Amino acid sequence: MKKYKYPSVLTIAGFDGSGGAGIQADIKTASALGCFSTSVLTALPVQNTQGVRKIYPVPVEAVADQIEAILDDIFPDAIKIGMVHTPQLVETIVSTLAKYKKTPLVFDPVMVATSGHRLIEKETITAIIEKLFPIADVITPNMDEAAILADTSVHTLEDLYMAGEKIKKLGCKSILLKGGHQETSTITSLYYDENEQYRSFETVKFDTNNTHGSGCTLSSAIAAYLAQGKTLYDAVSLGQQYVYQAIENGKDVQTGFGNGPLNHFFNPQKLIKNEMV
Repeated sequence: MKKYKYPSVLTIAGFDGSGGAGIQADIKTASALGCFSTSVLTALPVQNTQGVRKIYPVPVEAVADQIEAILDDIFPDAIKIGMVHTPQLVETIVSTLAKYKKTPLVFDPVMVATSGHRLIEKETITAIIEKLFPIADVITPNMDEAAILADTSVHTLEDLYMAGEKIKKLGCKSILLKGGHQETSTITSLYYDENEQYRSFETVKFDTNNTHGSGCTLSSAIAAYLAQGKTLYDAVSLGQQYVYQAIENGKDVQTGFGNGPLNHFFNPQKLIKNEMV
């Protein structure tokens, strides 16, 4: 009898009880794109659509134990890393993953929430650049996060270009600079590949507050497409298309009183079954 395997995506990220961002968004995204989702909890933010009220840490030993438990049993076809808010957590994740074979890795440097709340400790940035950047196939900072990484103000597309030139010197393989915070009718994102060539992606900006978790969703979508065997460029391109449609299909729905979530399941795919060799 033939046996099959689902393409699996592991998310290593923080919690969002309101269901729009973090691990919840990651699981929804991978599932909607036909992948099997596993997860490792890095932090317990207390939040809703209106903002983050408090963040409870998860012991680093517990994070390492979670990663090992998953990788020993359901080895992922791609990994997405989100919220890592302490240097110790960065070190723990990197050293634990180093025990296993390489698999495609997407890192979303979650530093600022959609609501504007800063989610990361300053001393963590150096650890992220030194330890996480080298093992990530692509990083996906938004404009606020690009400003932190490049140590400059980023408000316009020109600012984003300048930030990209600085960030690509920090040792990451490729970068997707998200332009969602631009105050223009058209949003432009920039993708720098491993050869330091860049391409731009343009989309229409919707008049909606329902973008909570869009960054988490995008990085997870890229990971899901990588798990399916897509090239990195195709995964980046398809991931952005998915987020665009998820925002479009949820733009007129009210969930909570702040920044609402995307519609992750606007066109859910069945779980993909790949025949095992």
